[in-house]
Amino acid sequence: MESLFFSLLSVFFISLLSISGIFLFFLNKKISQKINLLLVSFAIGALLGDTFIHLLPESFENLNSLTVSLLVITGLLLFFILEKILRWHHCHEISCSNHQSKHLITLNLSGDAIHNLVDGMLISASFMVSPKLGIFTSIAVLLHEIPQEIGDFAVLIHGGLSLKKAVFYNFLSACSAFLGVILVFILGSKISFLSIYLIPITAGAFIYLAASDLIPELHRHDQKISNSLFQLIFIILGVILMSLLVFLE
Repeated sequence: MESLFFSLLSVFFISLLSISGIFLFFLNKKISQKINLLLVSFAIGALLGDTFIHLLPESFENLNSLTVSLLVITGLLLFFILEKILRWHHCHEISCSNHQSKHLITLNLSGDAIHNLVDGMLISASFMVSPKLGIFTSIAVLLHEIPQEIGDFAVLIHGGLSLKKAVFYNFLSACSAFLGVILVFILGSKISFLSIYLIPITAGAFIYLAASDLIPELHRHDQKISNSLFQLIFIILGVILMSLLVFLE
């Protein structure tokens, strides 16, 4: 039950990030965009760092290399299918010209709810393996959620929702992560070693998020050498953070 408690606690704090978009929303557009892109860069480093420094080594300790490789690919393909089905697209700008319609507001909330559901499953699976792995994965998810939630919040506002409704619906969508936690713990009690198999799938999911969703976002913006250098530095800082967490083991 201890792992369930820590999973729910982690998801609770991460869900609070659904209102983080408010703070950058009232800043100057140019400044907020720069801050957001640095957060995206840091999230890329954290996701990749958690994958290659924590999740994959843990997977290879419990499963053979072929199984791990196939499960990582499964994670990649599952997120590819999810994005295709939902036309899932996370915009990390305060202003998103292609997200203006109310139809896309519904789509954004639906996609975000499923994404948060999966996040809850990944976090709970990690805590079931070990508290430390759960903490590492929670940090990686948290750092990815900050720029994502800012983008999602912007979509709701620019789609016509009031500030109050945008906060409410975004937070409601974030709460689906609790369902993911409970779902894994119910299944985990009935399916032996479920969490062990979910860890490499989590690794594949993180690789997909970093490589397919976040990195292209950095390439879509201006290519000033100084901005690119700062983005690289923040990616490296994200990896360093996950490397330093090794010393907690």
